[in-house]
Amino acid sequence: MPTKKMVIANLLENLSKKNFDKFCMALVDRRGERKVALGKVEDKNYLEVTNVVVSTFTEDGAPAVTSELLTLIGCLEEAKELNTLIAQLSSKPSSGKTAAASAGRQAGGADETTHCKEVHFVDKHRLELIPRIGNINRILDVLLDKKVIQDEVYNEIRETAGNENKMRNVYRLALKSSVAAKDVFLDTLREYEPYLVADLED
Repeated sequence: MPTKKMVIANLLENLSKKNFDKFCMALVDRRGERKVALGKVEDKNYLEVTNVVVSTFTEDGAPAVTSELLTLIGCLEEAKELNTLIAQLSSKPSSGKTAAASAGRQAGGADETTHCKEVHFVDKHRLELIPRIGNINRILDVLLDKKVIQDEVYNEIRETAGNENKMRNVYRLALKSSVAAKDVFLDTLREYEPYLVADLED
């Protein structure tokens, strides 16, 4: 299950450069007891800014502050999406309740585990995979060969500057289509980035 911090990071990542800069400015200018210095967000990426927001306002308080700032800079849809995702996280049963429910199913002999959706490996480790995958062009060749992506998407991603930006486009253009696409991607990672996958699995 994604954390509140991951939800915020994913949302900030998808902001345009202009809106991300406006968000950072609004964060620095925000009034209140807890202040954020310009040096903490200036020329920083979305992961670093997320860390600043969470460390300043705590993980429980960060979503409300993020939503407030998004609304302030006019990103109303993004603020709405954030609120929805955080509400969904809050509605998830606690680990204790989940364990109790699991025990109840086992006692009653009814297997309902097929109705529980686990977070896929490539979604769970998105923030770690994006900056650490180095063999992206070879992986793209495999995704094309396996029909996960078509020539148009393949060319668009290959022409993207920088491995991290290429990986973001892989998530945006290729991996949202289906679980099967994510499975192929993971199998490819196991072949070309085995040590990375092993590290994340540990």
